[in-house]
Amino acid sequence: MSNIDPSQQSLSAILNKLGINSSEKSNMPKAKDQLGQEDFLKLMTTQLQNQDPFAPMENGEFIAQMAQFSTVTGITSMDESLKNVAAKLGETRIATAANMLGHSVLVPGKIARADDDGSVNGVIDLPSASTNVNVVFKSQNGEIIDTINLGNQSSGLVGFAWHGAPKDMIENDEPIFVEAYANSGKGMEGVSSSIFAEVLSSSAGDGDSGVMLDVRDYGTISANEVIKFRM
Repeated sequence: MSNIDPSQQSLSAILNKLGINSSEKSNMPKAKDQLGQEDFLKLMTTQLQNQDPFAPMENGEFIAQMAQFSTVTGITSMDESLKNVAAKLGETRIATAANMLGHSVLVPGKIARADDDGSVNGVIDLPSASTNVNVVFKSQNGEIIDTINLGNQSSGLVGFAWHGAPKDMIENDEPIFVEAYANSGKGMEGVSSSIFAEVLSSSAGDGDSGVMLDVRDYGTISANEVIKFRM
């Protein structure tokens, strides 16, 4: 009777015992390039039949091999599941990109375009509570068009809506520049603003970048950078 050294219970040793040289090219069909559950059970049965009766496999060794096979099987199944999830996410990215066309997104910046009704909408980010908050609207040449006062405001994001864009600027689709100022106890100081801007085009991107948006006046940005969407 042929014996198997107890120290050689690895899959490689079992394959060698069965006369299968894993280092040589296999003539088996590609469908059999990987061991399935039935193949594994056959190997285990052969191993048990040919073990040394004076040094049989310990229960723990047998259980360990079964656990290893179960782990590999589980990993393979999980890999297939993740591939399916990735495919679904790709479809979702495409749908999201298509839905964004023609809508507006809130992005950090100062350049705005008035809507058809002459309104400009945005948000001011106040680092601390302020007793006086102003938003100034200027033309391309720096001329002040209008100023609105938002009064006292707590720290955080403060929304604003201005409806005073001149008719000629609306018809000519001219850019309007927004500047925000706040007094938090040290006089009027400039604070950052974000503006709703139109999405001109979009792409699904890849797994790393995600959905990419071409935003008017701001170029290409990741959808992850968008503060808020406006449909």
